[in-house]
Amino acid sequence: MADISLTAGIRSNLLSLQGTSDLLNQTQARLGSGKKVNSPIDNPSAYFTAQALTNRSGDLTARLDGIAKGIQTVKAANAGVTSITDLLKQAKGVAADARALSTAASSDSDRSAAAVKFQTLLTQINEMAKDSGYDGVNLLKSDSLTVQFAEKAGSSTLALTGFAGTSGGAVITSSSATASAWKGNGNSTIDTAIAAIETSVSNLQVQSKTLSTNLGILTTRQNFTKTMADTLTTGADNLTNADLNTEAANLLALNTRQQLGVNALSLASQASQSVLKLLG
Repeated sequence: MADISLTAGIRSNLLSLQGTSDLLNQTQARLGSGKKVNSPIDNPSAYFTAQALTNRSGDLTARLDGIAKGIQTVKAANAGVTSITDLLKQAKGVAADARALSTAASSDSDRSAAAVKFQTLLTQINEMAKDSGYDGVNLLKSDSLTVQFAEKAGSSTLALTGFAGTSGGAVITSSSATASAWKGNGNSTIDTAIAAIETSVSNLQVQSKTLSTNLGILTTRQNFTKTMADTLTTGADNLTNADLNTEAANLLALNTRQQLGVNALSLASQASQSVLKLLG
């Protein structure tokens, strides 16, 4: 069947209406999705750049869980160090009280009781160290944890290295005390125990400073990662998000243009209607 012949005026107005309809569809899609770039067809450069920024933001956000675990692990270890230090100070007080007792046989029972208290405190130190872990990692039991920061594994990390937080080790040098060793003139044994406690407290202070430094690094990296992820997401949004106020104004303008186009098309078709009247 032969194509219907349209006048130049009608064809021009029809093309204008079709263009307005396409723009209306585009504007409505932007208002519905909130984005001016929904696919590579809209703007290839902006679409793929935004996608890369969003992917990187997601990778960084995924690291926040590991950083949070590192922070809690260090906090748990530091809480253990603080409590163990308190127990060591209590043990030192017990030893000092025993040291002040008379060396006569009449004081043997009191010295023996002090030795038992001392031993109980050391046992609690070991229990405290055992209970200072977080999510399967205990830095006071010589465990270690590598915290990842960057989106690419291994490119930016912090190694958390634990130590033996039990008595009789390299950090807590205090050894067990026996009741018989503190009887009579056992002051030299008590003096050795007190000196060991003082060394242990000093060693724990060094470990506590290391833990505090690591905690500061982890907290700073956590804040940085959050800020960086937000920056990347904002950058992606700036490339693809639509200005809803502008799009709403465009919709109103396009609706008006469409109505004007319909009226113009009606006017353009009046010549054909005149011919129809002549034929009638």
